[in-house]
Amino acid sequence: MSILSSPERSEGRTQRRLPVELVFSQEMPDKDAAFQAERQLKGWSRAKKEGLIAGNWDLVKWLAKKPKFRGER
Repeated sequence: MSILSSPERSEGRTQRRLPVELVFSQEMPDKDAAFQAERQLKGWSRAKKEGLIAGNWDLVKWLAKKPKFRGER
């Protein structure tokens, strides 16, 4: 079953959150690479994910730094 087929069939936890919108996709060489990338993204902050969706790689890189290296307190 495809990752995308579950929301289309209204199964699982997305059933209450329909409709869903695909905002980012990336080709991967195999399922293992896709799984690793998904796990990495799930650990990101909301702000970092929004930067990725917007294609703002400068923001993503900045948010990837520890707060003390971003000039924040």
